[in-house]
Amino acid sequence: MLSFRLYAAVSFLFSVSLLFPPFCIGIRSFPTRAIDASGDGSSDDASSAAAAWSRFSEAPDYRNGAECATSFNREMVSSCDASLVHIAMTLDSEYLRGSVAAVHSVLKHASCPENVFFHFIAAEFDPASPRVLTQLVRSTFPSLNFKVYIFREDTVINLISTSIRVALENPLNYARNYLGDILGRCVERVIYLDSDVLVVDDIHKLWNISLTGSRVIGAPEYCHANFTKYFTDGFWSDPVLSRVFATRNPCYFNTGVMVMDLVRWREGNFRKKIENWMELQRKRRIYDLGSLPPFLLVFAGNVEAIDHRWNQHGLGGDNVRGSCRSLHPGPVSLLHWSGKGKPWVRLESKKACPLDHVWEPYDLYKHLNVAKYQSFSSISASTLIGFSSYLS
Repeated sequence: MLSFRLYAAVSFLFSVSLLFPPFCIGIRSFPTRAIDASGDGSSDDASSAAAAWSRFSEAPDYRNGAECATSFNREMVSSCDASLVHIAMTLDSEYLRGSVAAVHSVLKHASCPENVFFHFIAAEFDPASPRVLTQLVRSTFPSLNFKVYIFREDTVINLISTSIRVALENPLNYARNYLGDILGRCVERVIYLDSDVLVVDDIHKLWNISLTGSRVIGAPEYCHANFTKYFTDGFWSDPVLSRVFATRNPCYFNTGVMVMDLVRWREGNFRKKIENWMELQRKRRIYDLGSLPPFLLVFAGNVEAIDHRWNQHGLGGDNVRGSCRSLHPGPVSLLHWSGKGKPWVRLESKKACPLDHVWEPYDLYKHLNVAKYQSFSSISASTLIGFSSYLS
């Protein structure tokens, strides 16, 4: 009897492995009624858990204008629809407030908000389960097109090495490495965004950027940055390892904002190339910064350079102090609080930096003063004008 039960269990697990890729399982959501992981929307446990976590106000219902072309049935939007703008983000309890504000900013400034599809990657063992996070997103953005995927942390946990900041060791930081496997093969192009960004321009402009030649990703490059600091002295002193950049002119880029060609990504097996460097890092330390250096090793010097306005990064200060910083010169389309300091944390602790108040009107956390939303547009625009040329 025991042998039969064991056989049945193994058979079941094998069947599941055939149905789902090894990196995740998916929870599908459409802009109709809220559904839970079982798909029937009737789970009392999910509803009560979502209520406990749902401390966010419902966002305004942003709709397409007459000029927006739609080739889909709004009640049955497919995550495979190539006519949509596809955005991938991670979703977890620690950065949830940032993720909600980021989504809100994308919808507010999009010329065709109904033509945007979000792919959320949730951690398998987050305090807020993927089912709860699905309910929360649905209650905050009732008309949003999205899908939640459960990221299996054991996919990458044994490849992660210690970093200069513990937060950088979170397995979910590495989910971007697996987008080609997590998202359906029908998704051929995606914009990856970190949870600590605000988009203050039309996301369609970023989506329409061409990746020329054989380039796999596009991102703002910063060639004035000291590229050598992203790797250890041991790396640079090794003639074999440092030769990886011999035929390239590498520049630093931030992986929190990327346009990715997933067809070329899959064909080139770039996930494995990144993993190879992570495996080497476990054997001998060649960098200190977490998930960024493997991307630099694989792509630096072969990135489609996107205008700097699409990643005004570093607003969270450095990785130790999280001090206040101002914008780089020039127009702004996306603000990024990379670094230790996060705007929702600093606002909550009454230690806000000036630019944190630009983030504040997009925050849907319920305890905030509703009166501030009456001047939503004027606050965000006028504040940015004071720091830089806004949306020239």
